[in-house]
Amino acid sequence: MIDRTVENVVVGAGTAGLAAYRALRDAGREVLLVEAGPFGTTCARVGCMPSKLLIAAAEAAHGTARWDTFGLRLEGKLTVDGRAVMQRLQFERDRFVGFVLDGVAAIPEQEKLVGHARFVAPRVLEVGESTRVHFERVVIATGSAPAVPESLRALGDRVIVNDDVFAWQDLPRSVAVVGPGVIGLELGQALHRLGVRVHVLGRGHGIGPLTDPVLKETAAACLRQEFPLETDVRQLQAKRLGNGVQLQWENAAGHRQQLEVDEVIAATGRVPNVAGLGLDRLGIALQPDGVPVFDPFTLQCGQHPVFVAGDVNNDRPLLHEAADEGRIAGENAAHYPEVRKGVRRAPLAIVFTEPQIALVGQRWADLDPAQVVVGKVSFENQGRSRVMLRNQGALHLYADREGGTLRGAELVGPEAEHLAHLLAWALQLDLTVPRMLQLPFYHPVVEEGLRTALRDAASQLGRGLQQAA
Repeated sequence: MIDRTVENVVVGAGTAGLAAYRALRDAGREVLLVEAGPFGTTCARVGCMPSKLLIAAAEAAHGTARWDTFGLRLEGKLTVDGRAVMQRLQFERDRFVGFVLDGVAAIPEQEKLVGHARFVAPRVLEVGESTRVHFERVVIATGSAPAVPESLRALGDRVIVNDDVFAWQDLPRSVAVVGPGVIGLELGQALHRLGVRVHVLGRGHGIGPLTDPVLKETAAACLRQEFPLETDVRQLQAKRLGNGVQLQWENAAGHRQQLEVDEVIAATGRVPNVAGLGLDRLGIALQPDGVPVFDPFTLQCGQHPVFVAGDVNNDRPLLHEAADEGRIAGENAAHYPEVRKGVRRAPLAIVFTEPQIALVGQRWADLDPAQVVVGKVSFENQGRSRVMLRNQGALHLYADREGGTLRGAELVGPEAEHLAHLLAWALQLDLTVPRMLQLPFYHPVVEEGLRTALRDAASQLGRGLQQAA
């Protein structure tokens, strides 16, 4: 066993880990980056980028569906070449991964170590079977992995996770997607638009990250226009039939349903990669799921020289949040025991379905209805949305009843990714509804729908605030 001694160790070379490594290096600290698997982030390999490549192909294919309404005629039938779709996805995916690998390659070899990491003492880490690392401070950034529920594991290779989708050489004929969360909805709609027979199943009436009950039903109604979507499935049973799968369940009305598909995609959430790390040997407090107890602003675990960043802490599992957390954790590790709260950005989450779904700031479930006003707009008759034949969905924004300050928003609609960014900026700048209404809105644009919602919120505020608007 080779013994090494370093000031700082970063365990995990994903988005958060690489950000922590850079922060430590920028502070002039000695650091060792440990990675168990192949380098390349979740986003580049199996997350953000390959999923958006699949969605882009699906959007291009679906564009022809509106042609008749626009007065356009297509002679013949659009054909989807599944192999070509996947070839382009994998080519571009590998290109994005290549950028990450180029960055990793630039890291000096003596600052990288490949192997499974496990803590054996508060400041001792074993990597693989050959190296023992003694350290002063550590950043844990091991990410997360897809979860497969016990009820589906008996399906063997007929149940897959989103990571597996991007390894397909061709598109299947049919799939059931279990879990209408962000991943399930994005993959389900994209595959449907590419000609795959898709059925999405969920429970508890969940739709993506939405908590506003009206918008949850709005989103479900929009998506059901394209493919079967059931959000209150009960007693789901699955069994393998030759090269396929049979699913049985009970719907909300108590009727037994049955479906046969080629494969099942388990989109039932992700779990932090903490198993086998030996975190109990660090002397830190752990939550029931094995994730360390940590301060969300400093990322520190108690008063220990241990910091946890990115998806592994199960707080805000998004790329931009992982990058921010990695930087904060790295800076605090570099200056430990002087630890400072990092600046966190306004919460922002986007689902790239059509219509898109987005959350900004505080969710409806986080708020006291008595303390906020809700500004609303439907996109069904919003001018630019109707011109584009994308007039679906609604926006609800939540503002403080007393001061008119924006608190958050949930929305389903066209260009939600852009509207959400405007709202996130306004939220981070502490803008009030009247102040936002003083800003420019061009015509005709989808953003005019945001203005309508702001006017609705302003009409519910006190007289002084209404006059300011």
